Amino acid sequence: MKRLSGHLFLGLRCYKCSDYTGHCQNVQECTYEDSCISISERGGKTIRQCLRYTDCDNSRLQQMFPSIRGVTYRCCSSNLCNSGSTSSSSARPLCVLTTTLIALCWAWI
Repeated sequence: MKRLSGHLFLGLRCYKCSDYTGHCQNVQECTYEDSCISISERGGKTIRQCLRYTDCDNSRLQQMFPSIRGVTYRCCSSNLCNSGSTSSSSARPLCVLTTTLIALCWAWI
């Protein structure tokens, strides 16, 4: 058990923000989630928050974040692990599926 500002907590802590600066100071104590995610949009927007690790795949993230396109993401499961860049080996392009589907649609037209 850890203590933060006089409060006891047991769960994972992740950064929580959605902005274009890339500097996130807000910390979220995850309740039911078991991982942190960092999503970086090609246009510069970064989203960081708690997430269930089972939701960390292209199709599920596309459903959860339908308004953002051309992104890379990284899921991790240690405290405040979603602070850095998404350029690690576990970062995956979310746009690959979208690009493939668009190409298939154009082939049928």
